[in-house]
Amino acid sequence: MVHSMTAFARVEGAGAHGTLSWELRSVNHRYLEPHLRLPDAFRDLEGAVREALRQGLSRGKVECTLRFAEESSGKSLKVDNERASQLIAAAEQVAGLIKQPAPLNPLEVLAWPGVLVADAADPQALNAAALALFDQALGELKAGRGREGAELAKLLNERLDSIQDEVVALRELVPQMLAGQRQKILDRCADMQAELEPQRLEQELVLLAQKSDVAEELDRLTTHASEVRRVLKAGGAAGRRLDFLMQELNREANTLGSKAFDTRSTQAAVNLKVLIEQMREQVQNIE
Repeated sequence: MVHSMTAFARVEGAGAHGTLSWELRSVNHRYLEPHLRLPDAFRDLEGAVREALRQGLSRGKVECTLRFAEESSGKSLKVDNERASQLIAAAEQVAGLIKQPAPLNPLEVLAWPGVLVADAADPQALNAAALALFDQALGELKAGRGREGAELAKLLNERLDSIQDEVVALRELVPQMLAGQRQKILDRCADMQAELEPQRLEQELVLLAQKSDVAEELDRLTTHASEVRRVLKAGGAAGRRLDFLMQELNREANTLGSKAFDTRSTQAAVNLKVLIEQMREQVQNIE
């Protein structure tokens, strides 16, 4: 199975100390490019998260955001007496500079950062919970990339069927088109009341057949289309190889167009280029 590089995953887990949530977004990119947004208390996870991404994904720009909503209810609160005393002393010193200072409000003292202290959560336990939750989010992201990859493979196979139909139809038309060109030459000579030597006429027709011989291009289109099917079926990190095959298919379609000598062959070349371009756009999203 091939995988898309575009997906989204969000997981959430609640524990005794609060709620953790991960959001993972990935889009197409030439290489694996992780972008992490972690709260300061979880910075130690960065190395483990990057390694998990490296092990799980091959390509794509991946944004990973961790949020932590701390649970405050049920926790015992303690006053940092030393910090509170420092704050009160500073307030009294400032009050001495004011003629009629307002009385100091105890609630304002408690609201000052660092005065009121709650039971601290175990950082190692929180990191372990966050990392386990990340593994779950990464699994969901990979599953989403797999589902979209299956849809992309389906679309590509449909385009390959259309390419094969164009190749088969054009292969059958080539003898008819050559016969039509032969007849045009004969009719033109008759209109000019000119008489060509049979040997010279055959030389002209052979030269025309050589210039308009598209059998090699049609064979290569068939071969490349078969290789694309094989790569899609094999799965894995196939994006770069598929991109190369799109270039080869486009090269053969261009050559086919340059050799066109009939409106039908010109139209076939145009149809092939449209189909190949549609495939190329889809391949850009494949891992």
